[in-house]
Amino acid sequence: MTESPPKLHGVSDLREFFRTNQTPIYFVSPTAFNLLGIDRWVRNFHYVCYYDSFEGSHPNVFVPADRQAPEFESIEDICNFLLSHGEVTTWMGSQGSGGRVVFVMFDEETERLAAEAGLRVAHPPADLRHRLDSKIVTTQLGNDAGVPSVPNVLGRAASYTELLELAAGAGLGTDLVVQMPYGDSGKTTFFIKSEADWDKAAGKEPLADEELKVMRRIEHRAIAVEAVLTRCGTLVGPLMNDITGHPELTPYRGGWAGNDYPATMTAEQKQRARDFTQRLGDRLADEGYVGFFEVDYLVDTVTGEIYLGELNPRISGISSMTNVTAGAYADMPLFLFHLIEYLDVDYECDVDEINERWARETSVDVWSQIIIKETGGDVELLNRAPRTGIYRLTGDEAAELNRWGYDWHWIADESEAFYLRILAPGDYRYPGADLGALVTRGRLQTDDNQLEDRCKRWITGIRAQFAGTPIVRQHPDPVTPTSFKMA
Repeated sequence: MTESPPKLHGVSDLREFFRTNQTPIYFVSPTAFNLLGIDRWVRNFHYVCYYDSFEGSHPNVFVPADRQAPEFESIEDICNFLLSHGEVTTWMGSQGSGGRVVFVMFDEETERLAAEAGLRVAHPPADLRHRLDSKIVTTQLGNDAGVPSVPNVLGRAASYTELLELAAGAGLGTDLVVQMPYGDSGKTTFFIKSEADWDKAAGKEPLADEELKVMRRIEHRAIAVEAVLTRCGTLVGPLMNDITGHPELTPYRGGWAGNDYPATMTAEQKQRARDFTQRLGDRLADEGYVGFFEVDYLVDTVTGEIYLGELNPRISGISSMTNVTAGAYADMPLFLFHLIEYLDVDYECDVDEINERWARETSVDVWSQIIIKETGGDVELLNRAPRTGIYRLTGDEAAELNRWGYDWHWIADESEAFYLRILAPGDYRYPGADLGALVTRGRLQTDDNQLEDRCKRWITGIRAQFAGTPIVRQHPDPVTPTSFKMA
């Protein structure tokens, strides 16, 4: 009879377990960005990617040589392409059996392909994640958990007149924020205070066909936090400021474009946000959910109230930041508490003790990240693009590659930044495309939500290194690849 492995007690045992892990674990995604650096902690951790950010130089990143593919419309499409690719499945088979696989986004087809490849998906089921990802369901779950949303009403409107009637019934006024159930990077969030605003939004998305969340517009600061629902309770990570809607970074008004931390909040507000996150974890447990989730909060800058914005039941765009906090090094990255839930290991840990430790100001140092999107209106075939590595700003407003590097752990100080290439020569640059991600020490956004001058210099310096050949449009709205955001 095979003996069961001994029960693990506390963080020290968990760290030792991951350092000697024998199970192949794969992160399948367009790029390695979200979980970059996790392979420092977990033996046999691999990244399977579509974009060749490292040009073959990262020892734990696998990119198939043949990337000829049909047009992608989502991150799920990319993951499914990779899992059905002969090069990928052959390489995975050479790493050993019984592997686990994690994603940012996946669907039922991804689950089927993973099973065919002999892999177990280390996430809750896709159908559960999809249901919980709805902004409508999020609002309802928050209400159940005692986590308030901005004053709102849920309902349908086929015209601006019907929208005003819906809002009037809830006393929301006429300066409104309207959200569809699903969407990312601000693409399905609309700021409406006139009929012209409604007509413009309705021209982009089928508002009349969906149940809408209609909110009173408030002056706010956007805050993000990740957490993990474990068998021992809900662990809450560091609170961060969102960097959203800046036209230098994204064409989407209100669209996510990065983060910095620590969050600009009072001690009382931080504790309230952490309490809210634990309540949401308890409510998600009732739904059968286990593992990683991310929450966006809106802090009313006039009243100080904290409201639930969104709940993302998955790894997110801030995972990269969560995993480099001082707290992560004192214990271990938050993602590893997710992973252990899917590795058939019996363990226990004191969640209250870890949460108390991570809530201390001393457990948070200062980092920032920005996702640089294409903000122009043209489509180009790139013939030049900046490479992955450690960059330094020069005196003439340029950014120069200082040295090669896997990730941001090698940044010396605020004068340097790590840039991760997403689009490379031979790729298409198009409106909303993710060009690359930049991570640095220090803040890139002021307390009143303005980009620091240093941030603008980084954006200008990186953008200047792209060049391409314009693509002649055959009709006004050419089909172009989808923007695959990191979140």
